[in-house]
Amino acid sequence: MPLIVREAQAADETAWRALWDAYLAFYQMDLPPEVTAATWARILDPAGGIGMRVAEEDDTLLGFATWLTHPSTWTLTPDCYLEDLFVDAAARGKGVGRALIEDLAALGRANGWSRLYWHTAEGNTQARRLYDSFTPADGHVRYRVGL
Repeated sequence: MPLIVREAQAADETAWRALWDAYLAFYQMDLPPEVTAATWARILDPAGGIGMRVAEEDDTLLGFATWLTHPSTWTLTPDCYLEDLFVDAAARGKGVGRALIEDLAALGRANGWSRLYWHTAEGNTQARRLYDSFTPADGHVRYRVGL
């Protein structure tokens, strides 16, 4: 069967949690279980503010993209922030990440968003090769203050 990219559904939870755990391990992050549970609940809640697209092949989830939109002081229409993009290690290099980004860009065009943007770790060279094929890095540096 061909690769399918679609909106996340409640039945995806178990497969998503396995991918999410691998994503957190990749970034050496440890989140409390209640954060993961709240994230999943927000993804499924139409008013939750977080969307998720998943890529599947042969009824197996291979990757996901979480996103949110927000107003911008620089545009008249919303921007879309691609917060999390992850592809199972066994599926990397097979176009899954590209399909997720292209799907989100198409969704943005259909919904009148101004821009799609994301960031990644500087040393994430495999992902950066994919990202660079869409657009060059813009030179911004991220700062994060915990509150």
